[in-house]
Amino acid sequence: MPVKSTTRETMAWSESVDTLLADKDGLAAFRTFLKSEFSEENIEFWLACEDFRKTKSSTKIASKAQKIYSDFIQADAPKEINIDFRTRNHISQNISEPTLSCFDDAQRLIYSLMAKDSFPRFLRSEEYKELVNKQQDGNQKRWLPFL
Repeated sequence: MPVKSTTRETMAWSESVDTLLADKDGLAAFRTFLKSEFSEENIEFWLACEDFRKTKSSTKIASKAQKIYSDFIQADAPKEINIDFRTRNHISQNISEPTLSCFDDAQRLIYSLMAKDSFPRFLRSEEYKELVNKQQDGNQKRWLPFL
């Protein structure tokens, strides 16, 4: 996973999920990690919701909502996310007239799941540790060429 972030930026990812997700390289590294854990549907759903919320056209709102619903929410969806029955049922009942906030509860649940479960595992992962170590080694060589 090629990363262009500085050591400081990479280490800052450990501060919060928001910091990680706001950084292009952090998001890419986290996504790769989630793929290795077979849970990339969580980040894909979160990103789809972020994109959906920026939608201006009412026709696009309907088509994007239906795509998110069929990809992530409906039973046996190809990338079905793990949300409770009440949240899934509420979305299913309202998907025929979607609003920009129709996925907010599900997105909050998935964000919370990533923050409490996947994010700490990512920070303990060998991938993250290697990334930080590689960058620190590179920085030492740059600043201390005699080492």
